[in-house]
Order: sequence, then C-alpha cells, then structure tokens
Amino acid sequence: MRSPYTAGEEAEKPIAMEQHKQREKYCVILAGGKGKRLWPSSREKMPKQFIDFFGLGRTQLQMTFDRFAKIIPEKNILVCTNFEYAHIVREQLPQMAEDHIVVEPVSRNTAPSVAAAVVRICRADPEAVVVITPSDQFVLNENAFAEDIADGFEFVGANDKILTLGVTPTRPEPGYGYIQMGDTDGHKDIYQVRSFTEKPERDFAKVFVESGEFLWNTGLFLSRALFMCKCFIKMFPEAAASIEETPGGLTVAGALTFAENNFASLPNMSIDYGVLECQQEVCVMRCYFGWADLGTWHSIYECLHRGIDDNVVIDSTVMMENCKGNVIKLPKGKLAVINGLEGYIVAEEAGVLLICKKTDNSNLMRKYVNEVQMKYGDEFI
Repeated sequence: MRSPYTAGEEAEKPIAMEQHKQREKYCVILAGGKGKRLWPSSREKMPKQFIDFFGLGRTQLQMTFDRFAKIIPEKNILVCTNFEYAHIVREQLPQMAEDHIVVEPVSRNTAPSVAAAVVRICRADPEAVVVITPSDQFVLNENAFAEDIADGFEFVGANDKILTLGVTPTRPEPGYGYIQMGDTDGHKDIYQVRSFTEKPERDFAKVFVESGEFLWNTGLFLSRALFMCKCFIKMFPEAAASIEETPGGLTVAGALTFAENNFASLPNMSIDYGVLECQQEVCVMRCYFGWADLGTWHSIYECLHRGIDDNVVIDSTVMMENCKGNVIKLPKGKLAVINGLEGYIVAEEAGVLLICKKTDNSNLMRKYVNEVQMKYGDEFI
C-alpha cells in the first residue's frame, strides 16, 4: 500500500492489475553530467554526482546505487557516464561489471545514452522492465519510494507504456519540469500525460501549482526494455532506417550495433524531452515519497533542513551573526565568520569563492562558469 507521505495519511490500496509473468528488473543510472549549476563545489573534473556533497560518507552516485540495490539485483544496475568519468564510476562502484558501465564517447545528452543502455538490456532480456533514474535526487521516504517503483514496474509490465513518476509541487519552482495530468488510465494515481513544460517562468509555474493539474517531473521513467527501444526509433527517425526490424519486433543486435557504432550521429536530446514531448504512449503516476532535484543551490536550500534564522549550512564550519536565509558550503578545514548576510550563496572549492544572491535562476551559475572560463581558462572550472 503506497502512502502519500507529505499528507501523512494512508492512501487507498491501488486497483489490482492483470497478473502477468514475473519480469527481470533493471535500473539505468544517469551520471554523465558536468554539474555546472552547483559550481564551484561541482567541478568539471569532479561533478556533483561523484562528490560527498553532504558529508554523509557516500557520493550522490553511490547513494543512488544504494537506493536501487535494495529493490533491484545489483547485477542488473547499469550506469551511463561520459568517457571522462568512466574511471571515477569504476572507483566508486567497484562491484559493477565492466559491461554495465555504458560510456558515452561524446556528449549527446541523456536520450542517446539511455538508448545505448536499454538496447544492451534488450540483448539480455527484451521482456525485462527497466527504470531510468538521475544520480542527483533527494528521496525523503525510501519505503514509499520502493513501493512506487514496484507499482510502476507492475504497470509497465502489463502495458505498452512509458511511465514517468511525478510528485505534487509544493512551491512554484521554475527550475523543474511540469507534467500536466490528463484522463486517468484506469489505475489509481496513473494518468495520461496532457502536456509537459520544462523550466517555466515563475509566473507560469505559479499558475501550474495553483491549478492542481500539474506534477513535478522527477526524471524517473519506467518501461519494458523492448517497448522503450521501439520508442527510441520514433525519437530518432533519422536513425530508424539503419536499425532493422523483423516481424517479431525489434532486431536487438541491429539496434545495439547502431547505438554503439553511430553514437555521435544521434541528436543532442534529453530523455525528458524525448519521452514527454515526442511520445504518445506515456503516462504519469502521482507519487508521495518526498522528492527534490539536488542539481541547484536553490533546490538544495529548499529541501534541506534549515537551522537558526533559516540558514542552511552544508557540512561546513561557520559562525554567523545577523544572517538569514543563506546556504553555505565550504571545504573541510575552513572556517567562515559571517555577519549581516541575508539570502546569499556562499560556496568555496579549489581556489574559487562564490558569494552571490540566492536565486531560482539555474542559468546564473552557467553564466558565471562560462564567463570565468573565457576570462581565466579551465583552471577554475
């Protein structure tokens, strides 16, 4: 029984679905991003997914792996990453088989890398069910999360659909994607997707939240492996002619060969856009596990516990007086004494000190990163 954790009440038991054969479960973790929105703590040589950002003894990648290893066999977990970071994945997840690290030869966003991973799964088991997950997410209630994933696997195992997981917005956050719920799919908390809006302006986000029709997009997607492969052919129509099909369905070997040998020719497309904008066979499930994207300073401030005067201090040694609403992240061995600061980010890492107004504009960090790179080179990036 899934429970809406934020409401503190037990939900009704989901409607029973048609029984189907037990399918092997797989997970694909996306860990190829450069993490520029959390600069300077996240750096190009060591992005956020590979650092112990919160001082918990585990990196974000490792915590994501741990979360899914509780519900999916470790041998069925794959990681997609850029060639620059493959060695870091091997160091941080030494238990992972070499062929379960899907290395992007060039950066092509998440849709092509997911395609390469899913066709690899298809080669082993076309009828398997798979969940795609970012590596930088905060999950408040892991028991509710496991139940939602189990319900999602049951749904996609019985239906030719891609299922995305959504959560009820708690604020008009412009840094997230919004999914508009359409008609119910006949199962509790599962709806057709009516529309998808990626990172709207704050005024639009406010309208979305007030309407009650929209969910935050968590970036978690579930489907049968074979069905998702067929959807990728629709996403990449220019590649479809090169991927042979047979009367029985997708020729997995042909798709795998194409994905591995022609990766650079695939379009630069996010999996969110590819699925939610380009596909009709997609549903959304309203979930209640408590969620946040840990990709920006603003989202981290919003989801973490706030101390005295609403300050968020992340694994840092700080003395503050007359300070309110700040987020502070310093290296070990550094002490900050701060007076009279309100609503700021203070972050230091590897020779860079950032002090700027806290804002929900996630493009601001990218702007700073680009300007610093142009003026001072790669040393501080």
